[in-house]
Amino acid sequence: MLEMLYVFLLCACLGGLVGVLAGLLGIGGGLLVVPFLMFLLPYFEIATPEKAVVVAIATSLATIIFTSYSSCLAHHRKDNVPWEFAPWIMSGVALGAALVGVFASQVNAEWLKNIFAVAVVFIAIRMATSKTVIHTDKTLPPGPVIVLIGTVLGGMSSLVGIGGGALIVPTLNYFGVDIRRAIGAAAACGFAIAIFGSAGFIYSGWEQTNWQTGYLGYVFLPAVFGVIITSMLTAPIGARLVQTMPIKKLKRIFAVLLSIIALKMIFS
Repeated sequence: MLEMLYVFLLCACLGGLVGVLAGLLGIGGGLLVVPFLMFLLPYFEIATPEKAVVVAIATSLATIIFTSYSSCLAHHRKDNVPWEFAPWIMSGVALGAALVGVFASQVNAEWLKNIFAVAVVFIAIRMATSKTVIHTDKTLPPGPVIVLIGTVLGGMSSLVGIGGGALIVPTLNYFGVDIRRAIGAAAACGFAIAIFGSAGFIYSGWEQTNWQTGYLGYVFLPAVFGVIITSMLTAPIGARLVQTMPIKKLKRIFAVLLSIIALKMIFS
């Protein structure tokens, strides 16, 4: 019981940082939550190193439910969510996230760890080099093709415990979608990925459910509550700092730090 309290308090500290970085740099909390829990859970003997990988990803997705809902609602109020095609890609990402959630626990833990690390390096590179607008003469494919693309993106996002914006925004931008509408669609997709991905991990790990140890399937609830309580309070702080901080330089510094974390995970 004491170990659960320690994890809750440490995750509350992490959530404060996650909220600021989300508001300041627009990054998902999974990039920090997953490696943090992969270290923390075995340290307190709450999960074995092998199980900690799956639990960290599932728990990260559960925290994203709350943050992505808030983001989606804000974008909807600003009319940034392109509802004329968003349901197609949301259907795809929901399917991909759910499938991965159900079957990810059967994937070798070492493979899961390395997949996450490689994805983090990719996101870090994009963060350091991304442009606001991509000029393209391409158009969105038909609805069923969008569903297929969304299934792949949702599966990849769920597999590494992130909301999907790092994959969905550049994909939609590539097909000529305005950057604001692409971000709005990604926010809506992030909510779908978090809901269905978490549900998949809860279903596949249902035999792990134990309220006394804090588990709902593979989701570790004390960590979820710790992260969301503080991250929702500090996200507005990060949003306000956007006006005064050198965002491009901060993104590059953070990208380097993410790459170091990812490489350490690969070679540890």
